[in-house]
Amino acid sequence: MAITAAQLPALLLPGVRKLKGDYNQIKTQWSQIYAKGKSDMAVERTVAMRYLPLPQLKNTGAPTFFDQLAGQRFVYQHIHVAIGLGYSFTREAIDDNLYKTAFDPTNLGLIKSFRQMKEILGANVLNTGNVVNPQIGGDLKALFATDHPVDGYTVPNMPATQVGLNETSLNNANNTIRQFRDYAGLLIGAQGRKLVVPIQLRHTAKRLMETPLQPNSANNNVNTIKENDDLQDGYIALDFLTSPYPWFVLSDQGGLIYLERKPFETSMQVEFTTDNLLVKAYERYYLGYDDWRCAYGSYPTN
Repeated sequence: MAITAAQLPALLLPGVRKLKGDYNQIKTQWSQIYAKGKSDMAVERTVAMRYLPLPQLKNTGAPTFFDQLAGQRFVYQHIHVAIGLGYSFTREAIDDNLYKTAFDPTNLGLIKSFRQMKEILGANVLNTGNVVNPQIGGDLKALFATDHPVDGYTVPNMPATQVGLNETSLNNANNTIRQFRDYAGLLIGAQGRKLVVPIQLRHTAKRLMETPLQPNSANNNVNTIKENDDLQDGYIALDFLTSPYPWFVLSDQGGLIYLERKPFETSMQVEFTTDNLLVKAYERYYLGYDDWRCAYGSYPTN
């Protein structure tokens, strides 16, 4: 169904002082937490490999231990989504519009719509990060779990009991990240680099990250969160996190990824039989992850 002149009655008459509806948008947020890449495949895959473990003590005259377990462990699938939006105007609606400069039928904000969709999809990776997505595969755990399998035991990237954001819980998150291991059980030297919170926790995040002395305390102690080597990239408040309580710490290991299959494109044509103007846009990409070591997350409910 095309937009007709009947839907634009005020624009057919003189005397309109101003048109409103085109507002400023939030600054881009998703690109501050996702690493960007290109894709030329319908489905991309990341293969998680197990390398060598610790060496073993060798007694005099005894044979050297040879490890036979290195190799593939898990495969993460990255399946692109196609995003599209279009609209149409009748020729009469265009011809009779007296305010084409202010209300341009060839530009109704497709770029803004697509940008916001990317913010929503990017935030949804964290919104649903405690839910298993079998389509991704990998270790068949949610992005955030207490028991990611590595050879011999499991490694958490979320607390056993979900806890709100405070000095203690943030320090525990950074300590947990320091204990991330590879698939052979070796420490990988991970550190927390950025705190991610919903907008409702941005004031808490600022106090924890920037208060010179210990937050929420009369003690004259140094704020170790601010002074240590963790969280060097500060914090970010995401507008599209759907709950006011969960919070996340990104690690320096990467793993949250954006793969561009087809960049944003627009097209426009006049339909021959109706003279309707057709405008549409298209984009195809993947927003997700290829390694749970990318972050630590907590999902409290209050």
